[in-house]
Amino acid sequence: MRDFFINSLEKLIGVIIIVMGVGVIIGSFAVAFGSAGQGGGLFAGLLFFVFGAIYVVLMGGFMYLGVGIYQNTLRTAKAIERMSADK
Repeated sequence: MRDFFINSLEKLIGVIIIVMGVGVIIGSFAVAFGSAGQGGGLFAGLLFFVFGAIYVVLMGGFMYLGVGIYQNTLRTAKAIERMSADK
């Protein structure tokens, strides 16, 4: 059951990263070409895109890092169990 939740979390993180990426793209267009001529301009949209993309990469990396730490700990525990069983 634990593996189900961990695997589901990995899939959910993937979906969250995609949604965040789409949000950054839509947001950058909204900033650049805002409604009724109130947009921030092309440069503001480009800055929004660049910093939003950096944010998405960092947050995705940290989320996958947490899952990766769990996976490494699990593999290490299994390897130690195998080593102790061999003796």
